[in-house]
Amino acid sequence: MSKEILIKGLQEKGFSQKIIDAFRNVPREDFVPAHWRERAYDDVALEIGNGQTISQPYTIAFMLSLLDLEDELKILEVGSGSGYVLALISDISKNSMIYGVERIKSLYRNSQVVLRNYDVKVFCKSGFGGLKTYAPYDRILVSASADEIPKKLVAQLGDGGVLVCPVGNSIFKIKKTSQGVIKREFPGFAFVPLIDD
Repeated sequence: MSKEILIKGLQEKGFSQKIIDAFRNVPREDFVPAHWRERAYDDVALEIGNGQTISQPYTIAFMLSLLDLEDELKILEVGSGSGYVLALISDISKNSMIYGVERIKSLYRNSQVVLRNYDVKVFCKSGFGGLKTYAPYDRILVSASADEIPKKLVAQLGDGGVLVCPVGNSIFKIKKTSQGVIKREFPGFAFVPLIDD
């Protein structure tokens, strides 16, 4: 599949212009192993080594749309893998402080190289407990499936903050408000598991 066909498919699914532009601007082929480059724009998940995947573009676009990204936010991605989603977020959310955590050293190292032209910081650690140093966050995205909504990540959201997290085969959107936490569930997805070291 070509990049333009993928973009057209995302447009037909009704994603925002900011999300469409990010998929156009960020070269997915830079974030996949060399042997997958010719399939970089297929709308499928691709293996990136160590049992991990770069998620299907549609799934990424859907999660980014749930995040309600704006400019000038503090954003954390847990399980940043190859760094592709961090690059997309930096394209969508201007003048933001963007952090990623990735527990697998080889993926972390590779992402450091490919993300050198993007304004993001990546740390090599388990994301299970989030990244307390820079909390609270306006947005947190989890790119692996947890067994339940991670309480430590909800605790690191600021007021009005949004957490988007796969749990089992659903994606949950959690919004922290002064009245408490609002949850919405969107079933029908598959992710690699979120692992606690």
